[in-house]
Amino acid sequence: MVRLLFSVPRRLALAAALAAVAAASYGFAASNTVPATRAGDGAAGVSGYTVTNVHYNLNAANPQQLASVTFTISPAVPPTGTVRVSTDGGATWGAACTTGSSITCTTSATVASVTGLRVVAAQ
Repeated sequence: MVRLLFSVPRRLALAAALAAVAAASYGFAASNTVPATRAGDGAAGVSGYTVTNVHYNLNAANPQQLASVTFTISPAVPPTGTVRVSTDGGATWGAACTTGSSITCTTSATVASVTGLRVVAAQ
């Protein structure tokens, strides 16, 4: 009989705890609605932007350094968007680039340090 009296409060406490967890998880599971935008990142093809016609422009005073990287991006990045590039696989990032469809990014990376071009663009 004593065992039965102790198990009822435990069961009620367990039921209350499960109800609290269920109520809290419902709030986290609610879906978010966001407007359609374009964004992409990565070494492989990503949906959203296509980068073509990449040109590395050397510094006129020191050809061991880059002056800028230019490329075409489609669709065009609006003036409120952002484009940034990394020439070392994402370890360091340059200042914000121009927007539009013909992008120019200034850089002072040395030619020897360039391991690849990583472009991140967002509306």
